[in-house]
Amino acid sequence: MHKKSIQFLLFCLLMIFHAQGQRVPLRVGVVGLTHTHVHWILGRPKDDFITLVGIVETNKELALRYTKQHGLSMDLVFSSMEEMIAKVKPEAVTAFGTIYEHLAIVETCAPLGIHVMVEKPLAVSLEHARNMQALAKKYKIHLLTNYETTWYPTVHAARELLKSDSIGFVSQLVIRDGHRGPLKIGVNKEFLEWLIDPIKNGGGAITDFGCYGANISTWMMEGKPLSVTAVTQQLQKENNPAVDDEATILLTYPHAKTTIQASWNWPIGRKDMEVYGTLGVVYADNRNDLRMRKAVGYDGYKETKHTLAERPPPYNDPFSFFAAVIRTEIMLARYDLSSLENNMVVMEILDAAKRSAKRGQAISLK
Repeated sequence: MHKKSIQFLLFCLLMIFHAQGQRVPLRVGVVGLTHTHVHWILGRPKDDFITLVGIVETNKELALRYTKQHGLSMDLVFSSMEEMIAKVKPEAVTAFGTIYEHLAIVETCAPLGIHVMVEKPLAVSLEHARNMQALAKKYKIHLLTNYETTWYPTVHAARELLKSDSIGFVSQLVIRDGHRGPLKIGVNKEFLEWLIDPIKNGGGAITDFGCYGANISTWMMEGKPLSVTAVTQQLQKENNPAVDDEATILLTYPHAKTTIQASWNWPIGRKDMEVYGTLGVVYADNRNDLRMRKAVGYDGYKETKHTLAERPPPYNDPFSFFAAVIRTEIMLARYDLSSLENNMVVMEILDAAKRSAKRGQAISLK
């Protein structure tokens, strides 16, 4: 081969490798600012996974407050999804308004091929969720759900220890999530207005924090439960007059059970869980601290403690992960925490839990 031809070929190969190493940031729009988890994306350090191209918010005072807080331009803010889509052409959107609005976002974006990530839970009701699922499948878009606990190193380490048979076969999960209540922790007025509304939020603690346990249980048990039993209470009637603020949900599986404690009455904020196997137990105490106890005799045990580092990109951040899924850099595993498959089961569990609490009896899932 001629020397110049070889040099040209090498140059082309280098350009290909260079191009493969350069990621084009995903063009992402934010729809709604009333969910305070939106600070997660507004205050996110810049990288090559996503670029924020637009924000939809009709409350201009709120938009001004948040853009000023994060050093963003009000030129990014639009009054409607249609206007934002026409002007900046996002490839994907993230939803940070009421849970009730999730369906309308998918109805607008799916026919245009725009991918959607919603903040947990997937929908305000099972009916809304089924409509969203049908649209996502028809128009072949990714529809993901974001949970804070999805990015906890301890959550993944607990499952890995279970899968490696370190504590034997799973017998039960105990998952606790919540805080002192929206008013007591001082959420802003725009968030509080719909968080304690049974229509806009779909319920109180049973949906706000019950969804975390349902999501993790579906992932760890790799499927839906046989039955759902729930008890709800209203311990802060003066603060949460229209919704429950205390929920206990029991899920039964063929050889195991899950107890979900979702509360707006904890004295401290918590997102922790216990994974019990036939040989031991794993305590995921928070995002980074994990303990494992191996049984010795009747009531003895050997304990090891671990402080875990953050997971590597894109597995440490919902927006990096969302971009990697859309760019086919990641293929979602079965019952992945963010997946539509998992979160449809979550919605079945929440729907059954609300019916169980109302009827005072267990609900079987087909």
